[in-house]
Parts: sequence; C-alpha cells; structure tokens
Amino acid sequence: MRFIHTLRVSHDDIDELGHVNNVVYVRYVQEAANAHWNEIVSEDIKKQSVWVVMRHEIDYLRPAFAGDELIATTWVGETNGARSIRFVELTHKTSGQLIAKAKTIWCQLDAITFRPKRVEEHVINLLKGI
Repeated sequence: MRFIHTLRVSHDDIDELGHVNNVVYVRYVQEAANAHWNEIVSEDIKKQSVWVVMRHEIDYLRPAFAGDELIATTWVGETNGARSIRFVELTHKTSGQLIAKAKTIWCQLDAITFRPKRVEEHVINLLKGI
C-alpha cells in the first residue's frame, strides 16, 4: 500500500543556493512517515510504540523551490524483528518530476522502556495495507 502526503516548500526550507536544503528532505521523509503512521494506527498502538530512524539514504535528483507543492509517496518494505524499511518518493505536484527518493531503516521501540520491540504481525499488516 502506498500512502500519499502533500508538502508545500516554505521559504524557510530554502538554502543559500535558492533551492530546498538537503537537510530539509530528511524532515520531509519523516513527515511522510509520521503522517502515514498516524493515519493507519489506533491511539492504543501509538501509546505502545515509537519509531526511531537508524539510517537514511536519499538520492537528490532535481531541485525544489519555495512555493512548490510536493507529493510524498511512501510505503513499507521488508520488516524483520524491530526493524522496518520505508521508502519515500518526492515528486513535483505540477510537473510530476521525481525530485528525490529515500530509503530509511526504522526501529520500533517500546514507548515506555524505549527498548527495541518486535513489530507485531497486525502492525505489519496495517503498514502494508493488508
């Protein structure tokens, strides 16, 4: 299952070169992941688990500029133990051009102990839209 999240590039996202700063893309990836998580799981599940990033890989393909609307398409790949791989593609809403793509490894933690927690099958099914 792919989840769609719309983002608007603000003037604060722009660097001295006049386009979105590379660090901002990390925030966009996290915003898309959080929006997806918040859309699909119950408040009870949110109280039991939190996610932390272990690794980001981002390919920057084209610049984005202030005022641009971007579509973040995200989906979850392989999930093993406490780890889950999430993909995000950022496309320009008007042109449809791929701006950036990311692969992120997340780790689920118990919300109380902050220790890694195996992703339960019902949560995997929610993440994958099953």
